Amino acid sequence: MREREDIHNSAIPVVCRACEARHGGLCGVLSPEQLQELNRHSSRKAVEAGREIIAQGEEITSYSNILKGVVKLSKMMADGRQQIVGLQFAPDFMGRPFLEESALTAESATDTEICTFPKAVVDRMLTGTPKMEHRLHAQSLKELDEAREWMLTLGRKSAHEKVASFLYLIATHIDPEHGRRNAFELPLSRADIADFLGLTIETVSRQMTKLRKDGVIVIENNRHVTVPHLDRLAWAAGND
Repeated sequence: MREREDIHNSAIPVVCRACEARHGGLCGVLSPEQLQELNRHSSRKAVEAGREIIAQGEEITSYSNILKGVVKLSKMMADGRQQIVGLQFAPDFMGRPFLEESALTAESATDTEICTFPKAVVDRMLTGTPKMEHRLHAQSLKELDEAREWMLTLGRKSAHEKVASFLYLIATHIDPEHGRRNAFELPLSRADIADFLGLTIETVSRQMTKLRKDGVIVIENNRHVTVPHLDRLAWAAGND
């Protein structure tokens, strides 16, 4: 058994074996041969915080796996108004298969690392790899469930619960290996957090201060957040 595992692993490209997001991401369902094919066309890119990855309306020529960092998704209206509509974390897949142009703008909220593949290669592999198609379908359903939860947050929760919900989202998504962590850097500015939550910057700051005074979070240098007890943050967010 051990020998078969060694042979199996040796057939996987070295860069894929060391990939932080492979097992949880799209590539986790591919065979060594499929990984080799995808690896021949892939490239890793480091994207500085604040850089646009793809613009709304831009032709889609590639897809990406997020390896590290946080990506901000936004939608622009015809009159120029813009709204942050979601965040993506490692090991999420970025892109909508078989779509010709991007419906959203994707921008790196933090220093980010992505692995990029040509659209034509992935679309071709999807048609012949049911497990790959199933993994993308599962991610899409997960994002749909999270979007519905976020609709509840925006529509029914108080300002205090909204800010706590945002912090809980980051705490439970920002570390792909462990699923949660008790200390992290805020990936968004106060202005972006306010935009994402439909609040004013002043309200976000007040609620952050209240959470800090209540001992739910610890804030250092305005961006570094520590969560001593995640269950207290979940309770503050109005989660069951």
